[in-house]
Amino acid sequence: MKANKVFQKILIANRGEIACRVIKTARRMGIRTVAVYSEADAGARHVRLADEAVLLGPAAARESYLVNDRIIAAAKMCGAEAIHPGYGFLSENEDFAAACAESGIAFIGPPVAAIRAMGSKSAAKTLMEKAGVPLTPGYHGNQQDADFLGKQADAIGYPVLIKASGGGGGKGMRIVRAAKEFADALASCQREASASFGEDQVLIERYLQRPRHIEFQVFGDTQGNVVHLFERDCSVQRRHQKVLEEAPAPGMTVERRAAMGKAAVDAAKAVGYVGAGTVEFIVDKDGTFYFMEMNTRLQVEHPVTEMITGLDLVEWQLRVASGEPLPLTQKQLSIRGHALEARIYAEDPDKGFLPSTGKLLHLAPPQESLHVRVDTGVEQGDEISPHYDPMIAKLIVWDETRERALAHMLQALAQYRVVGVANNVAFLSRLVACPAFTQADLDTSLIEREQDFLFPAGDTREPPHEAWLAAALAELLREDALAKKQAAQHPDPYSPWHSRNGWRLNSTARRTLLFRHGELEQPLSVAYTGQGYNIACDGRTTQASGQLLADGQLRIDLEGKRLVATVIDAGERRHVFLHGRVHVLSRVDPLHHASEDGGAEGSLIAPMPGKVIALIAQPGAKVEKGAPLLILEAMKMEHTIAAPSAGLVKSFHYNVGDQVTDGAELVEFVAED
Repeated sequence: MKANKVFQKILIANRGEIACRVIKTARRMGIRTVAVYSEADAGARHVRLADEAVLLGPAAARESYLVNDRIIAAAKMCGAEAIHPGYGFLSENEDFAAACAESGIAFIGPPVAAIRAMGSKSAAKTLMEKAGVPLTPGYHGNQQDADFLGKQADAIGYPVLIKASGGGGGKGMRIVRAAKEFADALASCQREASASFGEDQVLIERYLQRPRHIEFQVFGDTQGNVVHLFERDCSVQRRHQKVLEEAPAPGMTVERRAAMGKAAVDAAKAVGYVGAGTVEFIVDKDGTFYFMEMNTRLQVEHPVTEMITGLDLVEWQLRVASGEPLPLTQKQLSIRGHALEARIYAEDPDKGFLPSTGKLLHLAPPQESLHVRVDTGVEQGDEISPHYDPMIAKLIVWDETRERALAHMLQALAQYRVVGVANNVAFLSRLVACPAFTQADLDTSLIEREQDFLFPAGDTREPPHEAWLAAALAELLREDALAKKQAAQHPDPYSPWHSRNGWRLNSTARRTLLFRHGELEQPLSVAYTGQGYNIACDGRTTQASGQLLADGQLRIDLEGKRLVATVIDAGERRHVFLHGRVHVLSRVDPLHHASEDGGAEGSLIAPMPGKVIALIAQPGAKVEKGAPLLILEAMKMEHTIAAPSAGLVKSFHYNVGDQVTDGAELVEFVAED
């Protein structure tokens, strides 16, 4: 493809990972970029990467990223010729696309008519039926009388699926397995659809047992050319949200790919499609496929298509939006190898995938290479905000075969280190290793039917012996490094009083370090030696030494056995990354007093994620036991953090307005002797 500039400057009407992704391609093509941001995103990575940035408004998306007029005004002010909407937000908003056209700004997406045609599931299915695209048996009309819909469901045959006509993401969707359940399910579905999408129209379809979700990437240009860039399998989902995607779809035959590809192209042609889009199909166990919907934008999972085709889909978008024809014909497109994408989220899989917010205290993705790619909108030190999607990154891998790509994914997940927010890295590792997934026994209920493997009861088992030793050794080496640093700044740097080597006259220095994992407390008895330490744990004494490197990395020697670990401090917690797993331990400070009832009262750590809303005590002040030090707001409730004993408030680790994570150390406090 030619490297000429298709636009001189574009504005990206989005944030996070997709904004960074578009900036990367634009920069390679010599196109200047304008970012937009909310007050919450003032220091965000996409703002740092862009050539220019414009503030839109407050943190809430409805007051910033979703305000058409402000975005178009920003584009005009900066002289941007085109707007890339990314995905989500305004990417499928026909009013925004129309407003761009009226303002003389190119919309890097499909025509308004195509967005409108595919905006309603019912209308889209009617259009697809006329175009000869296979549809799931069901009712897609406008008649919404409850009795009428009930009769349609009876005619289709149970189980049936009720779906909101104007929505997505699993909202306004119910599976009904018997006629007696239909009326209640319909009413519930309509209420949710009305609340989520502003309309309660639904459609009724036959519910397929254990179907696969396979989608085709399509591309059209202004000359009327349309091609498909093959398929992606997106069957692995939770609550109708995709978790793992791959391309090509396992088990796809040449004949079925040709048939599905033709149907996808026919669907795009039926609406005069231009730009990148995705035609989604539901596929029955016998291989029969049915049109589900069309997404009139670039998809989150587009990198797997890029990896198997060697193409840059954002570049294609920019060229097509500027009026150029498609760079390749269907016959020139081909598949090479296999790619997978895992979505790294700040969420807790063990708590129903509850989103997590806070600062990324430590973020170390695997190194990128020919086989590994990381698309992200955050870096270490950034915040995962409660205002937006909690995605940390997309991890994409590629190799010549699916088996080898799976091996790369497992290795890359083992190397991914995230501290500061709950995350799904360990869950994804189990998912990729799950026999059903490795054997490509795929369907949209895989996570539900593999609960025992994915959420093992023993997953909270005691950390291995080496993890305790690594935590203790890291603590000792950090103390030694700190002592040397402080000694170097002292008028007498060679004073023996600075030493932390445990020297004693005619005796051996001993101490005990105490760590906790869940309800288990583990004491480690340490004896200092000339070559390191003898550490006793669970009745076993091990000679240990090591070297502390940057970013918490630790080289360990355990009586000749060499290990590499990473130990990250986060308040009282120690995150020990070892052998592809993370073990979260707590350092138990004997001077740290808890309240009698074992609750958070009197504790100097955050009892849950929240926001500091008031600092009551003054740094340097002496306080009595129980004196309020600060107030934390969490779960819409206020929690007062009080002094555990009489003592000195040395400093606060956070300011008013800062978000803190569960277990974060809030105050540096010295107890009175």
